Amino acid sequence: MSQIDILLPKMGESVAEATIIKWLKNEGDRVEADEPIVEIATDKVDSEVPAPEAGILLKRLVNDGDVVKVGQPIAQIGSATAAAPAPPKAAASNGAPKATPAPTAAPAAAAVPAPVASGPVERTGPSGKFYSPLVRNIAQNEGVSLEELEAIAGSGQGGRVTKKDILDYLPNREAQATSPEVRAVSQASATPPAVPTAKMETQGSKLEAAQAPKVTPAQGDEIIEMDRMRKLIADHMVMSKHTSPHVTSFVEADVTNLWLWRERVKKAFEQREGEKLTFTPVFIMAIVQAIKEMPMINVQVDGYTIIKKKDINVGMAAALPSGNLIVPVIKNADQYNLVGMAKKVNDLANRARQGKLTPDEVSGGTYTMTNVGTFGNVLGTPVINQPQVAIMATGAIRKKPAVIETPQGDVIGIRHQMFLSHSYDHRVVDGALGGKFVRRVADILEGWSIDQSF
Repeated sequence: MSQIDILLPKMGESVAEATIIKWLKNEGDRVEADEPIVEIATDKVDSEVPAPEAGILLKRLVNDGDVVKVGQPIAQIGSATAAAPAPPKAAASNGAPKATPAPTAAPAAAAVPAPVASGPVERTGPSGKFYSPLVRNIAQNEGVSLEELEAIAGSGQGGRVTKKDILDYLPNREAQATSPEVRAVSQASATPPAVPTAKMETQGSKLEAAQAPKVTPAQGDEIIEMDRMRKLIADHMVMSKHTSPHVTSFVEADVTNLWLWRERVKKAFEQREGEKLTFTPVFIMAIVQAIKEMPMINVQVDGYTIIKKKDINVGMAAALPSGNLIVPVIKNADQYNLVGMAKKVNDLANRARQGKLTPDEVSGGTYTMTNVGTFGNVLGTPVINQPQVAIMATGAIRKKPAVIETPQGDVIGIRHQMFLSHSYDHRVVDGALGGKFVRRVADILEGWSIDQSF
């Protein structure tokens, strides 16, 4: 078999790079077709890369911790003969090896100092800018400080610094580093304020992030290092709050008919479909119907441009056994009926808990729902899952006394009620749209027919 390169595969429409976590095979090991050879991690999910063919792992081209772009070679595989070293070149005719002249030392004035690796660059800068693993890796290797990164005008979405931006910056770094703008940033960072502050500049509309207070553990306190996923979640939540001005609207819905309907059909549903029927697929279908009626909630923001999404891809936040959170996405959610939606929800939730989701299944969402009622919470104020502009939390369904209007007059009755919490990005979603949307979802749930079939 000829020698072939193993490339980092495409792992979803929004995933451009991955971090090498752990090699499962060593150079010289025999591998079978489709056998995992390396563990990788993206900002979305962990996964494995399988061998495309059986053979010998000849060479690993990247190391643990390296950030690799999609399509980049990560290893070479071939037959045992391909791994054999090339024969040594023939010696000189006189039997003595030729001496290699020592390189002439370059003049000291012409020497170019090698870049000194700086410390790790934070994922999110003080201004709220997000830096990808690739950009942070380049910055660390080239000795680019966080202050310099903050001063680079990014060409990516929301002013994000891309690989091209930082590579364009490096050749002119000396000139740019001595510019008044960069000097001002460096001087400001060298003298932090005595008291952490957060202020809004009226002309530039730039938010100066407050410095986090220093925490000193007391004797007996337990210090727990965040795992990789928790760090990603923490950075993503901080970035979302920096990016979007959050507003939350609340509605209480009477879902008595929906509750009674599920009690009536859940056993028959499980017997016929082999799936449990929860409220989650019904909630998602109500959200999808409201999105189709109010499509401006299904948008994304790029600077001062609004991108109205064609597809309705609903993410459903799921808690993992580790306590972390992941958001699998139901692509084209408007194309499912109730049975199909129930099966899709159960499948994604089960594989999320088992750690078997693919990167494509946790990317591309355009709207998110989180069911805080699962934990007995009556309502919540969820944080928007960027780059989306809205998220809904569904609370616990509880029996409550309520006023019921009848032809004979108002009476007090026991009803099943729940709260819906809708957080939205006030840059593009005003209170009228945000409030009408959550009210419409509540109306759909309240209007559920107790006699509806599945």
